[in-house]
Amino acid sequence: MTRNWIRKSHRWLGLLFSLTALMSAGSGVLHTVMTRTQAPPPSARPSGGGLDAAAIRIPIADAVAKLPAGTKASAVNVRTISGEPWYQVFTGGPGVPAYVSAVDGRIDPTRDELYAAEIATAFLGGKPVRKTGYLTAFNNEYINIFRILPVHRYDADDGKGTRVYVSTTTGSVTRHTDDGRQFEASAFTNFHKLGFIPNKDIRDWVQIITTGGLFLLSLFGILLFFITRPRKRAASEPRRGDGW
Repeated sequence: MTRNWIRKSHRWLGLLFSLTALMSAGSGVLHTVMTRTQAPPPSARPSGGGLDAAAIRIPIADAVAKLPAGTKASAVNVRTISGEPWYQVFTGGPGVPAYVSAVDGRIDPTRDELYAAEIATAFLGGKPVRKTGYLTAFNNEYINIFRILPVHRYDADDGKGTRVYVSTTTGSVTRHTDDGRQFEASAFTNFHKLGFIPNKDIRDWVQIITTGGLFLLSLFGILLFFITRPRKRAASEPRRGDGW
C-alpha cells in the first residue's frame, strides 16, 4: 500500500510540477545566454569630464546658508554641470537634492534634470536623449536588483529602443537596456521569478508552493529508488542449473 501510494504521488506530483521544472530549466538557459550576449551592468562611478576646483568661489557653509531657513544638510557633493562646479546638497528628505552654484551661490532647481541628461548623453556617446520618466519605485523593467532610487529615465531615438536609467545621487547610469535586451530580461524574469504575477505576496506563495512541490517530488523519487530496487535472492533459494 505504501509503495503504491508513493508511486502514485510521485507520478501526479511529477505531472503537476513539471511546468515549474521546465521554467527553471528555461531560466537557466536564458541566464547563460544573457551573460554571454549582454554587456555587464554599468559601473556605479561618477560621470563627467573632471572638476575645475579653481573655479570654486563659494565655501560649502555659505552655499548651504543660501537654502531655505532651517534646512540641514546631510551630505554635500561637488558636481560639474554644464562645465561649472555645483554643490549638490542632500537634506535627508524625499525628492531631488538642492543645487547651489559653487561660483556665485545661485540656487537652480532645474540642475538635477540637466545633470541627469548630461550623464545619459555622455554614457551613450553623445547621442541626443529625451526624458521619459522619473522613478521613485521599482517596476517590471527597473527591478529591485538595481537597488538605487530615485532614477531618471532617458530614451535615445536610435531605432533600437535604447534607454538608460540615471541616478544623480551616484552620478552614474544604473541600468542600460534596449528592446532586444529587455525581451531577454523580461523572459528571464517571467521564467525565473514568475514576474507575470503582479502581486508580490501571491508570487512569493506560488514560488514557495512550487519549489516545495519539487522538493517532495525529488524526495519521493529517492524513496521509490530504494523501495522498488530489486531484492537479492535468498541464499537457500534454488537457482537454475542446480538440479532443476
